[in-house]
Amino acid sequence: MTNTIADIETSDLILVTGSNTTENHPVLSGFVKRAVLKDKKLYVIDPRRVKLADHANKWLRPSPGTDIAWINGMMHVIIKEELQDKDFIENRTENFEALKETVEKYTPEYVENITGIKADDIVEVAREFAKASCASILYCMGITQHTCGTNNVKSLANLSMLCGHLGKPGGGVNPLRGQNNVQGACDMGGLPNVFTAYQPVSNDDVRSNYEKAWNTTGLSATPGLPVTEMIQKAYEGEFKSLFVIGENPLVSDPDLNHVRKALANLDFFVVQDIFQTETTRIADVVLPAFCFAEKDGTFSNTERRVQRVRKAVEAPGEAKQDWEIICEISKRMGYEMSYENSEAIFKEIAAVTPSYKGITWERIDKKGIHWPCPNETHEGTPILHTTQFTRGKGFFHAIEHTPPAELPNEEYPYILTTGRVLYHYHTGTMTMKTNGLNMLSPECFVEISSGDAQKLGLDTGSMVDVSSRRGKISAKLKVSSKAVDGTIFIPFHFANAAANELTNAKLDPIAKIPEFKVCAIKIEPAAA
Repeated sequence: MTNTIADIETSDLILVTGSNTTENHPVLSGFVKRAVLKDKKLYVIDPRRVKLADHANKWLRPSPGTDIAWINGMMHVIIKEELQDKDFIENRTENFEALKETVEKYTPEYVENITGIKADDIVEVAREFAKASCASILYCMGITQHTCGTNNVKSLANLSMLCGHLGKPGGGVNPLRGQNNVQGACDMGGLPNVFTAYQPVSNDDVRSNYEKAWNTTGLSATPGLPVTEMIQKAYEGEFKSLFVIGENPLVSDPDLNHVRKALANLDFFVVQDIFQTETTRIADVVLPAFCFAEKDGTFSNTERRVQRVRKAVEAPGEAKQDWEIICEISKRMGYEMSYENSEAIFKEIAAVTPSYKGITWERIDKKGIHWPCPNETHEGTPILHTTQFTRGKGFFHAIEHTPPAELPNEEYPYILTTGRVLYHYHTGTMTMKTNGLNMLSPECFVEISSGDAQKLGLDTGSMVDVSSRRGKISAKLKVSSKAVDGTIFIPFHFANAAANELTNAKLDPIAKIPEFKVCAIKIEPAAA
């Protein structure tokens, strides 16, 4: 996030896209709803009529996978009517002419043909967004989980820069993280091509600094593989062993039939987790770890705030802290790795991580600090890009709309999109062990519009078979006002009817994220 969560309430206009905010980020959604109560404008752009749309000035419904088109359409209107922030563009950006040329053809009428959003609605939202003194964009995995996910995000950045809504209170481009501490995991180098603070492994100086800090030599300059490519390499027999920590890929990864074959092909498979999962059941070794409430440490949340986490209860049985397990394995592999406690680890983090350098255990004792925080007298950075961007000038990317990898046809006439429900979290590793939550959300469902249900001659509660080119599941139909004709929603939490049996493993070429949000399916009454 370029801005803070609290900052949302200071926005004049909030544009939420690709986010079922009330169910996926219920606490943060409260800030959005309070802003509406203060007469701030809210526009929701999403293929489903998510709950937040009830609070919006307007809900716009694009066809799944057409986000670049409607964003370009808004920019077309803004530039044509000269509503852009000319001073911001002149002083703080470059490559504007290329953007202008690209969006020229994205007239509201042209965009309506691609997206299904009415031309007049594109014009209205574009004008309101441009005229707002400060406007915030909130997005989530409905934007990123596409084969064009990276370009979707760049397009939103284009829109915000075009109107000068970056680097000031109430503005910004604000991704809502899909899981707790995802931001912190990425900050710590939990990506295949970087060390902490996104320092490239290919940079000689960066590697040299780490070699000195860790008293070692020969750190590799070659980026590793993203998880999506690991699975494929395992399937092909090139990838021999895998160590999974706190993840359940046998429910969360796309095209699960393919994932099962890939994992079965490994020579050695280790899973480190707090409960048994579908994935631990096929592991060669399971290492029991502490849960968050059983250890000290830090989380870095969606707004880049680094916060203390404190032990509340004792851990059961022979479980160990994640870092203790990793250190023990490291020792057995020949590298002595040992720390006194979590505070000692955090001191090392601050020493080797430029954006965390000024953050100390003591400074965040009562209140977290937003990175970057370059030294111990610095107060942290709640708002990014206030005077310049990381690269200097912001770069406008001229991006064309590209369709999803798989579209409906006569055999598979519906579009499937997946997501979450309020009562369950990710693959249900924790929430499905809670009786109350299981009562509120006991099983998978196939959300469908009343129009589509009538065409199929089915109603709520009917058992249906849902098939794609990759697999089939059976679940109960749920006719819902959230659904729109032609688009089906299935939550991915439920292993017994896993939506990811159906989803497409086609990847974004840059981020390597799968296209969870669009694939073609068919629906039939369940076989007797």
